[in-house]
Amino acid sequence: MYDGGMGTQTRAVYQQNAFQTASPGELTLMLYNGCLKFIRLSANAMEKKDYEAKNFNITKAQKIIRELMVTLRVENETTQQMLQLYDFAFDALVRANINNDANALEEAASIITEFRDTWKEVIKIDRKQRHASGVNG
Repeated sequence: MYDGGMGTQTRAVYQQNAFQTASPGELTLMLYNGCLKFIRLSANAMEKKDYEAKNFNITKAQKIIRELMVTLRVENETTQQMLQLYDFAFDALVRANINNDANALEEAASIITEFRDTWKEVIKIDRKQRHASGVNG
């Protein structure tokens, strides 16, 4: 497989640098994308009846959701609702893992996808505002 001339070690250093230089908003986006990646890998493993890989990837997705829950400052009704949705997604992953339930995986993926897509828009709006104030300021 051709990797564009970028070796595995170089790619790892690049990813580490991208992670270290990311803004808090970009880090949150990385968490959402990582969670979705692990849910997708879990679904593939479930289809192949590779229960070890399914469990491994669901556990990684759960750790990300737990991290999102811990870092969320519950200050108002909106953040309280976010916490409840994270909790629901986490529980869906537990059900998926225990019962090999692909629908529960899809429930979790749907919630996290919605958060990710909303977060992308927040980042876009924030960038526009920062660049606009930088030009005018």
